[in-house]
Amino acid sequence: MSSPLPGMDLYLEQPAFRSSFHSRFMVAIADAIEAQLNPAYYVEVEVRTYLNDEDGGVLIGIPDAVVAKAPGEEEFAHPEETPVAVQTRPQRVAVPMPEMERERYLEIRQLETGDVITAIELLSPANKRPGPGRNAYEAKRRQILSTMTHLVELDLLRGGEAMPVVGDLNDTPYRILISVSDQRPAADLYGVRLQDPLPTIPIPLKPTDQPVRLNLQTVFDGVYGRGRYGSRIDYGQLPPPPPLEPEEQRWLEQHLRSQD
Repeated sequence: MSSPLPGMDLYLEQPAFRSSFHSRFMVAIADAIEAQLNPAYYVEVEVRTYLNDEDGGVLIGIPDAVVAKAPGEEEFAHPEETPVAVQTRPQRVAVPMPEMERERYLEIRQLETGDVITAIELLSPANKRPGPGRNAYEAKRRQILSTMTHLVELDLLRGGEAMPVVGDLNDTPYRILISVSDQRPAADLYGVRLQDPLPTIPIPLKPTDQPVRLNLQTVFDGVYGRGRYGSRIDYGQLPPPPPLEPEEQRWLEQHLRSQD
């Protein structure tokens, strides 16, 4: 079963689906690239891990100071103190805890040396809002852009703050950035609307080798079908936030009706 939408399916941005889609999509991209690579390269699926403490999570460990009775010290009462009522039955509460976040990304490496030739990132919601997820990704992004490693950055999330670029940009919900190391600071940015199929993009390699052509729509369609998302998503519900512009909402409703 294929998605009723022509390109990226915004219903996959729901929390119930986005994590599994992220993982499946990255592995499928790795497989699609690997099938076209010459033997001088290989694709590695890597994982970035950090503690997400955005919602007031508290790291619980050894307290800063412990007040204890010294050896031989006797307890004594203060008869002049007013007795205080003690709550005999505890109240059940929740303790805010940090969550361990894991984000997959891809590296195309040179087989002979292990050097990272190209990094491929698929942004997560944590990358697009203030906090440790964005901080970790921005640090990695700056590191990549300061080296000879190419960067392919896939932003298939409508919400959150987009990664910084300079230029006169079209206002589209999805963006794909391709930064070839020897062309920096110039880079290619693909803007993708809800109505558009995902593009076929070049995955840069070493200057002596031709880029791999990655058909993102074909990869997406395969992931959508294998994940059986069509049987799991209720397209009768409103899409997940952020809300669509009125024109986009009208288009979505008309398009979904036409698929019935």
